[in-house]
Amino acid sequence: MIEVQNTKSVQLLAPQIKNNGAFANNGYIDTQSFNHLRVLLDVGATDVAIGSGDASTAPLVEECDTTGGSYTAVSGAALSAVIGATDDNKLYAIDIDLTKSHKRYMRVKAPTAGNNVTGANLSILGILSRPDIGPANAAQQGLTEHIKA
Repeated sequence: MIEVQNTKSVQLLAPQIKNNGAFANNGYIDTQSFNHLRVLLDVGATDVAIGSGDASTAPLVEECDTTGGSYTAVSGAALSAVIGATDDNKLYAIDIDLTKSHKRYMRVKAPTAGNNVTGANLSILGILSRPDIGPANAAQQGLTEHIKA
């Protein structure tokens, strides 16, 4: 199998623009049966800072034993600073080794945009890899359709 086909992708935050507040529909990822998670923050045009919970706290990943329980920060799983108002069209990644003691469900803590004229364009993707058993089809890879040419 091609290595990228041995992954599962989950859209944690659909592409959207937000000015002054929390982005809508922040999702979680079920990490069961995988040994690595990459959280990829894809920033488009922005004129505001992006953080977690507010626009002055660096984006971070949090975890929980259930989907709707109380999430707590994953140690070491935060960017070094907020995403800045001039950080247009950049990718940011947080990698988490799931072989260490972690809870099953993970998400980015309350992605939040600052306040200015336009706001921030953002999407977040969770990419699971190093599975116990590799995905056998498009759906198990988190895809709607998979073409092999």
